[in-house]
Amino acid sequence: MSDNPVLMPQREYWSTGTPSTATTPRRGAADAGAEGGAEGRPGSLVLDVAGAYMRPLGGWMPVAAMVTLLGELGVDEQAVRSAVHRITRRGLLAPERRDGVRGYRLTEAAEPLLDEADRRIFSTAGRASTADGWVLVSFSVPEHERDRRYTLRSRLSWLGCGNLSSGLWIGPARLLAELTESVQNLGFEKYVTVFVGNHVGFEPTPELVERCWDLDGLREMYAGFLQHWLPVRERWSGRRRPEPRAAFVDYTLLLNQWRKFPYLDPGLPLALLPADWEGQQASDVFFALRARLEGPAVSHARETAAR
Repeated sequence: MSDNPVLMPQREYWSTGTPSTATTPRRGAADAGAEGGAEGRPGSLVLDVAGAYMRPLGGWMPVAAMVTLLGELGVDEQAVRSAVHRITRRGLLAPERRDGVRGYRLTEAAEPLLDEADRRIFSTAGRASTADGWVLVSFSVPEHERDRRYTLRSRLSWLGCGNLSSGLWIGPARLLAELTESVQNLGFEKYVTVFVGNHVGFEPTPELVERCWDLDGLREMYAGFLQHWLPVRERWSGRRRPEPRAAFVDYTLLLNQWRKFPYLDPGLPLALLPADWEGQQASDVFFALRARLEGPAVSHARETAAR
């Protein structure tokens, strides 16, 4: 297996990040090439390494190991150091020496973000049912606080809600608890009204779903994911003993590509989605590769950090 992975192209209007690395799931054309920032590929890969490997290693990693591991993912040393510096300024990493070795540790602020990301990324919860109903979110934010309006819209997008009309968003009813927690954490209760109910007319529900969510965009993203990772799954399925370095590279890039999907796809009922919805197959591929690669990938990171 080649140690030089072919990276998948991204749709320009989707962020490569998640709420911990990007303020919004969509970017304008002017931002589409800004892959070097904290919301771009080096920064997101640093956080992938932090979340997947620093915690199993005690929440700390030597600088040299970070540079080596990110180098194996195709990120040069200067880009690694720049990304780590930006993430440190955000309060998610902190420099710390251990036994005279320079390194970085995860901060207390980083732990809940990584835990929340794990809950989303590794969730195996089934899809919503049409019988569950819907949650509707209405909000009105004064013009002088329009920055808060932007923050709220971005958070609703990251929750997987669809835009029903101006100031009105919709999602499966099972998002209610997470939605309520998000609004309260932001301190936006005075701006938001939440309803739970059923869709009774007059637009057919599948058409309503197609209008509120960018299903074509999601399908294209899933198709790109499958185009790259189906052959990778086939390659690994024929190997008895995964080679740790190659497993590390593929598993980390797999995480980097997969982690946005659970935020953008709320698990809509299959009955309301186009036939042969690619999201189901993509999920199967992700979890099959995780089961195969995670163990040797962590072993490789541990061995690299111990040198």
